[in-house]
Amino acid sequence: MLDEPMTQSLPPHERRSDRRLQMGSPARILFDDAAPVDAECAELSVGGMTLRSAYVPGEAEVLTVEVYSPPGGLERPPLIAHLRVKRCHMVSPGDYEVGGEIVEVIG
Repeated sequence: MLDEPMTQSLPPHERRSDRRLQMGSPARILFDDAAPVDAECAELSVGGMTLRSAYVPGEAEVLTVEVYSPPGGLERPPLIAHLRVKRCHMVSPGDYEVGGEIVEVIG
């Protein structure tokens, strides 16, 4: 059915009440004791985001993430947030999709 919300076709654990925005924005995963890891913010919502990266997080790990303005968009300071990992799966060798809940917006 064309009027059916997109979330109805997703499995129950993937359904969200918040609208997801397709981003394609550059991002970085930050660490206290290691170099940052480049990522892409594929989706962003009020309560969470989906990243694509070579980094494989631990279950429920809390990441510090910087998300920059999308290409061609207005230059704005990056969104900096703590993201609690909810899921991670391999998209291709060395490329992982990480979904998580934003637990704190830092900046």
